[in-house]
Amino acid sequence: MAALGWLTPRRRSATARSVLAGEASAEAARKTSQEAVGTTAEPQFPVQGDDRAAAFFDLDNTVMQGAALFHFGRGLYKRKFFETRELARFAWQQAWFRLAGVEDPEHMQEARDSALSIVKGHRVAELQSIGEEIYDEYMAERIWPGTRALAQAHLDAGQKVWLVTAAPVEIAQVIARRLGLTGALGTVAESVDGVYTGKLVGEPLHGPAKAEAVRALAAAEGLDLGRCAAYSDSHNDIPMLSLVGHPYAINPDSKLRKHARELDWRLRDYRTGRKAAKVGIPAAAGVGAVAGGTAAAIALHRRRR
Repeated sequence: MAALGWLTPRRRSATARSVLAGEASAEAARKTSQEAVGTTAEPQFPVQGDDRAAAFFDLDNTVMQGAALFHFGRGLYKRKFFETRELARFAWQQAWFRLAGVEDPEHMQEARDSALSIVKGHRVAELQSIGEEIYDEYMAERIWPGTRALAQAHLDAGQKVWLVTAAPVEIAQVIARRLGLTGALGTVAESVDGVYTGKLVGEPLHGPAKAEAVRALAAAEGLDLGRCAAYSDSHNDIPMLSLVGHPYAINPDSKLRKHARELDWRLRDYRTGRKAAKVGIPAAAGVGAVAGGTAAAIALHRRRR
């Protein structure tokens, strides 16, 4: 469906599983937040002291370079949660994400299925603790300073700032806390007595489910979405961006860039150049380099063992 089909928030209606995923993520985000208790060119926004406004930030390639789930997978591999063949699969999915510059639903689903199978039977508290370590090891240095400054502008104006991501909510909450944000909306994995079952609550927080999560959180928090802002790099997040009065395209993919220009949305690009695949590195060569690097890392790991 063309991007313009997303202009009306519910024109392409969310499935029951999207609604469930959104509501579950919003509830998890509010619970965590309760427990934890503008730029020069645009001085008029965010509005100082507007407690009915908030900001919603996509994570992958908007706040952080690359995919959070991939970096989390690297950390779990380091801790021997899974074997080298799964690492190679994560590496391929990350290469696709970085070179294509878009979120491919099939690749993302494969990554999430892999992650769910890996964490099944582990305790939630264990993964939360490991997430803190993995943030320091792989994620902290990949935060985009420009996007971080935008989030801080909202915080300085007295507004709440939420991450909204398809990554597991436990990872998202770690990142939000480390960045000093209010909280995070993320994919909710089912757990029983504090142990992961290997299933999701609803579906991954992606596309329409993100919009449902933001809608549910805004209703619970008493926010006016027309006064809120949202930031994303992906056309998959047009449903979320279309909900708010101040949508921003950050490091946008080609479809989102086109859509943003048509609707006069604000754009920001914090990449040092256009996408890696478009600055003289053929896609096949780029994938080969990543695959080669992964193979070398695996070989080195085996020798050390």
